[in-house]
Amino acid sequence: MRKYYDDVTKIAGSVLTVKAHGAGYDELAVIRSDHGESLAQVIRLEGNQVALQVFAGTQGLSNRDKVRLLGKPMQVAYTDDLLGRIFDGSGRPRDARGQVEGQMIDIGRPAVNPVRRRMPDKMVETGIPMIDIFNSLVESQKLPIFSIAGEPYNELLARIGLQADADVIILGGMGLRHDDYLKFRQTFEEGGVLGRTIMFIHTAADPTVECLLVPDLCLAVGEHFALDGKKVLVLLTDMTAFSDALKEIAIIMEQIPSNRGYPGDLYTQLARRYEKAVDFDEAGSMTVLACVTMPGDDVTHPVPDNTGYITEGQFYLRNGRIEPFGSLSRLKQQVNGKSRDDHRSIMDACIQLYALCRESREKRDMGFEMSPWDNKLLHYGKLFEDRIMDLSVNIPLFEALDRCWEILAECFDPEETGIRRSIIDKYWPKASSSPAEEMEMASA
Repeated sequence: MRKYYDDVTKIAGSVLTVKAHGAGYDELAVIRSDHGESLAQVIRLEGNQVALQVFAGTQGLSNRDKVRLLGKPMQVAYTDDLLGRIFDGSGRPRDARGQVEGQMIDIGRPAVNPVRRRMPDKMVETGIPMIDIFNSLVESQKLPIFSIAGEPYNELLARIGLQADADVIILGGMGLRHDDYLKFRQTFEEGGVLGRTIMFIHTAADPTVECLLVPDLCLAVGEHFALDGKKVLVLLTDMTAFSDALKEIAIIMEQIPSNRGYPGDLYTQLARRYEKAVDFDEAGSMTVLACVTMPGDDVTHPVPDNTGYITEGQFYLRNGRIEPFGSLSRLKQQVNGKSRDDHRSIMDACIQLYALCRESREKRDMGFEMSPWDNKLLHYGKLFEDRIMDLSVNIPLFEALDRCWEILAECFDPEETGIRRSIIDKYWPKASSSPAEEMEMASA
């Protein structure tokens, strides 16, 4: 039986400080008050002063309350019965169903030793051409979606979860609006994947401290499913809300603030979560996709800035589209040469021509005279945006590659694409006439 401590020295925000001995970081504690018992977690040790985050908040607590340290960290039940269930940020059921019983596992454990990892080399198809062709998602990759408020980043995340090849989908919602949570649930239910989905949802109305637990709950469960040979896809939204919760707690703890008031260990806190992405040797994998909103569309904001140093690329979501310039998957070279032999050629040619199209648009907007080549580029840019870039486009990878060939053939002669002749001879649409041939036919 653990000893009770009753020398509460400070209560501020969601943090209670008590004099105690023998406590450890991340250890759980129970606070007994006149209103019942509250669960808390050790977040700071300074001599005999132990700071506890109270999950349900400190309202109703007083310095007369008693604290009992439990001698163990936060844990979550691991079992197949988690599939199809929805929980809050403390792991309690949110779906009006019973508590899950299973093997209790610690959350917040260190990332996997690199010796146990294998080199990522398997593509995750999403049905979104701007990802599958130009910035392929790879199993065990960690990738953020950089966006601003108002962009459909949650819809994009839900669609990836719906269409990606994964055995288990784990959604971690942080600071979600209630209607966003319901939209995720409805999308997965209508798409038939709710039965292999686990949700840990913290809404904007829930205690701030629970927001900090959501990524650890998702990643702890996901890691164990991966060890059991499953392909796990973890979707986190929004990591800026997670970082703001860290900032709020740091202010309460009177820590010296860093850039824009965020704690000085923001990089470490984010890396602890992102680095959990893993492809186990002789087991499964865990891929992490996270939404990161950028206040004021400022990529130098501390959250996206630190995230960019940790992750293996990023997707930029602007104007309802995945922006081709700036978006990057640093692992795409591991897989896009194995899909089809024209994948890299199409990827390079389409983006280069689209960059030239943007230059032609600037010339047009500035009133310069348009050449026939400029007009070809403008026509190509319109088709490329409508048939490939638009997020409503939902086609398999090979069909998307064929569609790119059709767009190129509609706008250019084969030699104008910059693609080598052997690839053109194999994939150039046979039924289509080149623009030069169409002009000759028209003049005749």
